[in-house]
Amino acid sequence: MNYFSSKFKLGILGGGQLGKMLLTETRKFDIYTCVLDPSAEAPSKIACNEFTQGDLMDYETVVNFGKNVDVLTIEIENVNVNALETLEKQGVKVFPSSKTLKIIQNKATQKLFYVDHNIATAEFARFAYVSEIEDAIDNGGLQLPFVWKAAQFGYDGNGVKVVRSKADLKTLKDGECIAETMIPFKNELAVIVSRNVDGDVKTYPVVEMEFHPEANQVEYVICPARISAAVALKAKETALKVSQAFNHVGLLAVEMFQTQNDEILVNEVAPRPHNSGHHTIESGYTSQFEQHIRAILNLPLGKTDYKVAGVMVNLVGAEGYSGDVHYEHISEIMAMEGVTPHIYGKKQTRPFRKMGHVTIVNEDLNTARQIAEDVKNLIKVISQ
Repeated sequence: MNYFSSKFKLGILGGGQLGKMLLTETRKFDIYTCVLDPSAEAPSKIACNEFTQGDLMDYETVVNFGKNVDVLTIEIENVNVNALETLEKQGVKVFPSSKTLKIIQNKATQKLFYVDHNIATAEFARFAYVSEIEDAIDNGGLQLPFVWKAAQFGYDGNGVKVVRSKADLKTLKDGECIAETMIPFKNELAVIVSRNVDGDVKTYPVVEMEFHPEANQVEYVICPARISAAVALKAKETALKVSQAFNHVGLLAVEMFQTQNDEILVNEVAPRPHNSGHHTIESGYTSQFEQHIRAILNLPLGKTDYKVAGVMVNLVGAEGYSGDVHYEHISEIMAMEGVTPHIYGKKQTRPFRKMGHVTIVNEDLNTARQIAEDVKNLIKVISQ
């Protein structure tokens, strides 16, 4: 099929920043795009050919949108899977498939998938209600502290909390959830695996993620990860095993823990472009966004090596500020060598909301990391 400057239509469910960055690549290739998002101010609205405002969880909305495109993809997992199944039966190509998405959407189902496929992951218990957790603690079936995760609809640190005492249970949202053993890890690592329709597979270099202690969000992504070649190989092999088990099409970001004795445990996955791959726009030969387009259209996959060391800093709304966004000191950070800001186009800021990111590239990784810290300390996302 001819995708370029043709009547072919690519549909994207979700119009956030990931969609916006995907659309940079579709514009480069002149691929016609249609985006569905609930917000009239979605960042992707300015960059697609057709924009539809609608609920991603509504069956009819997703079916009606999807039946008018040739290939349908996602930039967010929270979409109506039953609608995707219907579209697949009607001949629309959906990547990732409804089957893959159904497993990944629910964290309990996702964890059981790892157990079934012999993929090492932290021990966990599954609960239908938060009240059941208290019973499990009382009868010795669950030890404090542990990591609580809502089974569905978590994002950017929401739906994840470290529970250190029974009092913390009062702050949790009720509903299906998992309680996971806390891993005293050395590092949090990630590997992005790309797979096209023919089954060709490539992995991006292992990255290391430094998290914000309160927001449970990635603060820095560092490429290449500061780990031994043996640990990097183990992480890559684990990511490939996970990718093979899902047999997905597109990108699969595999987040992992490196334990104190250098074992690799899978934390969770995302079947789409991912925060851990944003640096590839500047640091890599093929950005993760271009690679996702190549994979779902069954085009040859691009080279995944990094050209230069890269560090990414997330720009999130400062605490104590909500309202019309204002970015302080952007011109100052742009005066620094190798620094590129990406502003997502969200008009309203709130504490810890992802508003953009900054990539720092340098021949020397330690220099890049130091500049990243300078950027983090200087730039402020506040309200006017």
